[in-house]
Amino acid sequence: MGLTSTERLTQEQIVEEIRGIPGWSYRADHERIERTFVRKNFLDAAAFIQQIANVAEAHDHHPDILLSGYKNVLVMLSTHSAKGITHKDFEMARAIDTISE
Repeated sequence: MGLTSTERLTQEQIVEEIRGIPGWSYRADHERIERTFVRKNFLDAAAFIQQIANVAEAHDHHPDILLSGYKNVLVMLSTHSAKGITHKDFEMARAIDTISE
């Protein structure tokens, strides 16, 4: 029987999955995957965060987001209910990548 999207992944599974999403990294010390997106300016960064919020609502999976340096958007994903990383985090990362282009 395969994993559901909300079952915690092993470190080996995370390392394998992360290879399929360029730009994202695994932070074992924080039990999350993350990526920094550099936008054109502050307003573009803020608009991008709103786009992420819309995708997050549609997926019912909400990342932690940090805006710094007026145009850098750090997106951090983990599944709090699983206390770690699940397939749902990778699904969300891929969805965010589609709007970042």
